[in-house]
Amino acid sequence: MRLLYYREDGVFSVTDDLVDADAIPPYAILSHTWGADEEEVTFDDLARNMGKGKPGYRKIQLCREQAQRDGLQYFWVDTCCINKANKAEHSLAIRSMFHWYRNAARCYVYLSDVSASSLPVEGAASPPPWGSEFRQSKWFTRGWTLQELLAPGVVEFYSHEWHRLGDKMSLKTIIHEVTTIPYAVLDGAPLSQSSVQERFRWGQNRHTKLKEDAAYCLSSIFGVDVAPIYGEGTEGAFRRLTDEIRKLEENVRRLEENVRKQEQCLRDLRPTDPRDDKKRIEDTKGGLLEGSYRWVLDNSSFQQWHNGPQSQLLWIKGDPGKGKTMLLCGIIDELQKTVASTASVSYFFCQATDSRINSAMAVLRGLVHLLVSQQPALTAHVRKRYDKAGKSVFEDANAWFALTEIFVDVLQDPSLGTSYILIDALDECMTDLPKLLHFVAKQSSASSRVKWIVSSRNWPSIEEQLEQAEHKVRLSLELTAESVSAAVSVFIQHKVSQLVRLKKYDKLTHNAVLQHLTSNANDTFLWVALVCQDLEKTAKRNVLKKLNSFPPGLDALYERMMQQIGASDDAELCKQVLASVALAYRPLTLAELMTLRELLEDVADEAEVQEIISSCGSFLTLREDTVYFVHQSAQDYLLVKASGEIFPDGFEAVHGVMFSRSLVILTKTLQRDMYSLEAPGVFINDIKPPTPDPLASSRYPCIYWIDHLCDSKLKSWATDLDYLQVTGIVSEFVRKKYLYWLEGLSLYKSLGRGVVSMAKLLSLVQDMRDQDQLTRLVQDARRFVMYHKGAIESYPLQTYASALLFSPPGSLIRRLFQHEEPKGISIWPATSDGWSACLQTLEGHSSTVTSVAFSHDSAQLASASLDKTVKIWDASSGACLQTLEGHGNRVTSVAFSHDSAQLASASGACLQTLEGHSNWVTSIAFSHDSAQLASASLDKTVKIWDASSGACLQTLEGHSSTVTSVAFSHDSAQLASASYDKTVKIWDASSGACLQTLYIGRALDDLSFDPTGSRLYTDIGTIVIHSSEVSGTIDTEELGRPLYQGTSLSADDIWIKHADNNMLWVPSEYRPSCSSVSGLTVAMGVGSGRVWSCRIDP
Repeated sequence: MRLLYYREDGVFSVTDDLVDADAIPPYAILSHTWGADEEEVTFDDLARNMGKGKPGYRKIQLCREQAQRDGLQYFWVDTCCINKANKAEHSLAIRSMFHWYRNAARCYVYLSDVSASSLPVEGAASPPPWGSEFRQSKWFTRGWTLQELLAPGVVEFYSHEWHRLGDKMSLKTIIHEVTTIPYAVLDGAPLSQSSVQERFRWGQNRHTKLKEDAAYCLSSIFGVDVAPIYGEGTEGAFRRLTDEIRKLEENVRRLEENVRKQEQCLRDLRPTDPRDDKKRIEDTKGGLLEGSYRWVLDNSSFQQWHNGPQSQLLWIKGDPGKGKTMLLCGIIDELQKTVASTASVSYFFCQATDSRINSAMAVLRGLVHLLVSQQPALTAHVRKRYDKAGKSVFEDANAWFALTEIFVDVLQDPSLGTSYILIDALDECMTDLPKLLHFVAKQSSASSRVKWIVSSRNWPSIEEQLEQAEHKVRLSLELTAESVSAAVSVFIQHKVSQLVRLKKYDKLTHNAVLQHLTSNANDTFLWVALVCQDLEKTAKRNVLKKLNSFPPGLDALYERMMQQIGASDDAELCKQVLASVALAYRPLTLAELMTLRELLEDVADEAEVQEIISSCGSFLTLREDTVYFVHQSAQDYLLVKASGEIFPDGFEAVHGVMFSRSLVILTKTLQRDMYSLEAPGVFINDIKPPTPDPLASSRYPCIYWIDHLCDSKLKSWATDLDYLQVTGIVSEFVRKKYLYWLEGLSLYKSLGRGVVSMAKLLSLVQDMRDQDQLTRLVQDARRFVMYHKGAIESYPLQTYASALLFSPPGSLIRRLFQHEEPKGISIWPATSDGWSACLQTLEGHSSTVTSVAFSHDSAQLASASLDKTVKIWDASSGACLQTLEGHGNRVTSVAFSHDSAQLASASGACLQTLEGHSNWVTSIAFSHDSAQLASASLDKTVKIWDASSGACLQTLEGHSSTVTSVAFSHDSAQLASASYDKTVKIWDASSGACLQTLYIGRALDDLSFDPTGSRLYTDIGTIVIHSSEVSGTIDTEELGRPLYQGTSLSADDIWIKHADNNMLWVPSEYRPSCSSVSGLTVAMGVGSGRVWSCRIDP
């Protein structure tokens, strides 16, 4: 970039070429309309100190004077700051001009055709006298001035006399009215927020001296770089511009798609966010107290692990209630404070009471999630498997092997920085703990860049596994009793201070409470917390006499709590609540708890349930309407030492009650479209539960009713009557509510668990006596959910569309829910085992079907195949009318003549009479009058032939890849072609000129015009098009999203659509290798040789 400046001798001078952007000083820039070339001052004029007598010299002077007034020494004028004799410099300047205007401190717009006799008063109520001239200024009609208006932050307008008229902000309304540019864009909104079509519209009715500049001046508006090639013509320039825009859009789409997949991958990876779990745990325990954990930082074992190059694994072990979890929370905080800029910290908190975070796979998923979230480059190891298998890679039978391989790949990645991995409460990992221990023991010594901390109770089984680890360090809380005791003392001081503030204790009470806690805590944080929780509910006057009732030791304290519950008025209710919470597979919400116990049905509202929970001693705690055990040891006590009181009839009986209560609530709440979505194609991630959520109380029963049924183990069904009642209930539920249950699972994003549950249910009923009918029903229901999992999981209402319509009519579930099938959608042939003779014929191709086409009267259907044959079918009966043989190679395309009397087919070899393509012919089409024939080829061209003589009339070039399909308009004046470059081009059949290019987003195999020429029938649907004449501009509709009418197929072949709305999700084995649309019907050929169709008649 060269800049002008004014020398002391009064002469303009040009700087050297400023290559370094950082060396460019602040500058002003001039925007103007050029006069005749000989009137403008050029770079050569200034170099020779000439040009002062030219008319254009005045505006340079005016620009310099204004820049000086604005405190700017340098300024830029396009006429004389570019050495046009240097083609490379000229080309670079054209491509850089937008950035030069954007980086200018000020842009002065000189309007030589607007006169203002005196300085206007900005903000005056009446229209300025120069307003009409301003609106009609030539400046608004020039191509290059569009970017000069949009790029700079400050744009000031000056009249011919150099009177300031205003700036882009003060004149915004007039500028908007003249240019149609939105106010937001004039205010500085990113240009990319406006559509391509809209940005092209801003450039309409603007002109340039050189015809190619009509395209070049728009390139930066679209954020693309188009090197000028003068002489290529308007069409060539616009073709390159649209190609670059298309590439940019494709790159943006790919980037957005990659980001979307990345985000979806991370969402699917994590069972829960460990960062949220840490906050919840700290909040539940009353906050992290620094004095209760800082001792560990100076502990010799910790120091050995932290500083020793050969100490990779630290095992912190201790009895329940010793503060292991809060200790790890403190260590995490300290590590994050001290190594945040140089290392990553990943962690996981196991909790036996929460099924989301009590398995070995959950641990690995949570740790990998945090590792790749902090070091995004590592996500590639996850994506490598996720992109192939989706969410199932984390959930199916091989998930453990996939996750361990991913984890090992991450640990071995050279880009992995120093990392700390912490796992709390290994003893609360209820599923596959031995696998997890083996993995930790092995991998803890695999990388010197990774250090591990794990915590657990003093379990010999854990110690035995961790003994296999190399370079380990132990930290036993029992062997560091003095430090733990000091930490518990700090905790006691903190809790008593809270009680003093809350209950207004006097000094005597204060000292008594402090003394009792200190004497009886036995270095156990949990004991202190439970006693203090009870004291919070105790009146100040009763504290002293109650203190001695708190025995030392956790078990003794739990026993006292059970005695208090037994003596209360709500004893039976409390025991039922404790039994349900203890056996639930995850923490229950208040709404869920109320539905699972019959005694709670009479409770008025959630406030009463909260009172009942408070009456359950201090076993339970409530956080955000969810019930948790105060500690794992509390649940352990109930399941082992208090099981006789809480489960008098055994665990199975409680599971049986929770099963039956689950089906009661589900029978009441499940129905079709529970969130009132209506549209069948709503994506699950776009769904937000309504308020209030009609399924709030049904979530747990919906997901876990089968688990409770299986864990009741038939032992709770004491009599044959009970047995028959249970099987009858299950049968009735499946028959009447199964589809609604699947919809509910989809809304809960738990359909994968439903698939697993149906396998458990099938195994259960197969072991039952005299239940053949129920077994067949469950088998069919399991096949139904397994086959349609993809559709239902992503689009809940496809339960009633794709899932039903693509199930065999003989399916029990389809027959039971036939009334839910969508009206107006039909599939032919039927998908049952009882195929008609028509189906057998339609399966007659011995290889992939490559092309299908309806005759123009829709009476017949032709199909082409790699088996070198063409078949003609009766479109009504499906009977095969004819098999055409004779091609020596695969048949790639078929097309009927308009009168349906002739059928053309294309093969890998050129027809002998129409030679000329340099590669295989991919598609052919007759003109409406059958006088001409068009052919498409792998050579990227389209040829138009005389159908009688075989003479080549036109060769159409312009596609950047194989041309896949061609079609004439009804008047034979236009020709459409589709290509693997994902575009459709509209040509003038006489001149060969390209009239329009439509970006479809995929290659099309079949094209035809409607009689009016305003619509294009394609193999995926009807696309609205508009006529476009060759001009210096480009039709902007082509770059927008194609507008489809009637029935169509989505570009990815996954959806059958109507009126551009997703209607029917297509299972993978039905997705077409080719397709054709006629009216309301889509016909599809599948790689297996099957031909099928779907009709949507709203």
